[in-house]
Amino acid sequence: MDTVAGAATTLADLDEEQRYAAFDDLQQHLPQVWDAMRTDRPGESAVVVPSISLESSTATSGTLMQAMEERALFQLLLLRQPMLTLVYVTSSPIADEIVDYYLALLPGVIPSNARRRLRLVSVGDASVRPLSQKVLDRPRVLHRIRDLVPDRSVSHLIPYTTTELERDVAISLGIPMYGSDPRLASLGSKSGCRRLFAEAGVRAPAGAEGLRTVDDLVSATRRMRAALPSLAEVIVKINEGVSGSGNALVDVSGLPAPGDPDEEPAVRDRIGELRPEAADLAVSEFLAGFERLGGVVEERITGTALTSPSVQMRVLPDRSVELLSTHDQLLGGASGQKYLGCVFPADPAYSRLISEPAMVVGRDLAARGVLGRFAVDFVTVRDGVGDWTAHAIELNLRKGGTTHPFLTLQFLVGGEYDGGAGLYRDASGTPKFLVATDHLEDDRLKALTPRDVFDVVVRKRLHFDHSRKTGVVFHMLSCVTECGRLGMTAIGDSPEQAWQTYQDATEALLEEATLALVPGTMAT
Repeated sequence: MDTVAGAATTLADLDEEQRYAAFDDLQQHLPQVWDAMRTDRPGESAVVVPSISLESSTATSGTLMQAMEERALFQLLLLRQPMLTLVYVTSSPIADEIVDYYLALLPGVIPSNARRRLRLVSVGDASVRPLSQKVLDRPRVLHRIRDLVPDRSVSHLIPYTTTELERDVAISLGIPMYGSDPRLASLGSKSGCRRLFAEAGVRAPAGAEGLRTVDDLVSATRRMRAALPSLAEVIVKINEGVSGSGNALVDVSGLPAPGDPDEEPAVRDRIGELRPEAADLAVSEFLAGFERLGGVVEERITGTALTSPSVQMRVLPDRSVELLSTHDQLLGGASGQKYLGCVFPADPAYSRLISEPAMVVGRDLAARGVLGRFAVDFVTVRDGVGDWTAHAIELNLRKGGTTHPFLTLQFLVGGEYDGGAGLYRDASGTPKFLVATDHLEDDRLKALTPRDVFDVVVRKRLHFDHSRKTGVVFHMLSCVTECGRLGMTAIGDSPEQAWQTYQDATEALLEEATLALVPGTMAT
């Protein structure tokens, strides 16, 4: 293993207690690093390691894993700070044309100057293992990264999520990490967040947490049926599931009455017939994952109108809590629980309704020592023309699917979110809106390369325009040819314009892809 920065001791020499002691020492310096990096000091740097270290990661190939690591390329826009050096680490090399695309988006900065302050490090390992593990397995890569940091006293690590792997990367580099302590990770599990919501007095769906077995699920579901006679469906969630992939729906309608001798076997049969949200996941595989990782069961909230918004916040090194944004999530999948994208901001009809309990959760997390970005997901529902009711359903103690679209907008147009008005205003006070997805997927898109994507949006005048501060920004470009998938953020001056731009870009790309399958043709 690599030598711990500034000492003769190697990481392998330290047990868990000693590693956390070293980590805690580094984290004590983060407030000073944070303050110093706002002053354009020489030697400022940040190290981005966008490792996907999640049990239920949806990355099934090295190409898709690389594309998910490249979702964080909006961080290149940090190079607008004239003294900053940015070290960006990925599993495989990033294509030059993709790097040039992001640098060309920098407002008020000469791209060649920004390129000189960008350090790209590729591990050269295209497997689906977490990037942080790949880095730790290669001491020379760690040395190279550390050598690229001009001054460790004004540098920090920017991870995607925070596990013991990211902790060990921070220790090895000798820089603090802007992210939550891995020892607090259980707060973000499905069971942990239900407990936290209850302790904070935030409304959540009826249910039970800390479950491990099918017997636990049967018992909990029976208790829920006794308390809620009208219960028709429940959702089973694996503790570490992401983007809805660890969820499954159970139909409990039409069963024997609660307490009936036939109820228990009937409930057990229905659980054996649950419908996983991940289409390629068998019931037996889902239940095996549940028994290995544990999870929860809760009522499925229903109503004549139902939405799935989220609130994004962050805890700064001084422990203050900032409300960053609200989003309406775009969901799909077998039962509408798979995250596909988002609309920003959330509907003002309920944005304040969800912001207030989210801030209660945020202040609770700050008091527990949580640091960095996180999001609280809600279900909001109403019947007829009545008032909206909000139920907190999940807590993501990491960056997520709404992080990169929001930060792309913020870095490009400036400004901030006004929680009271439920609006984002750019630096000139103009409201801005966006529609974003990580899942623009179609087999026809495999006919395109990233260069083709750029050509289409330029010809159609859909690319982001700094003079208008509207247009499309792409991400996950490296997997379009192999996987037929990419992501994009469409920015507009109104919700309608953002949606229209999103739809126009989608249609233009699919038209180009269709024509690309016919030899010798090109869209005009």
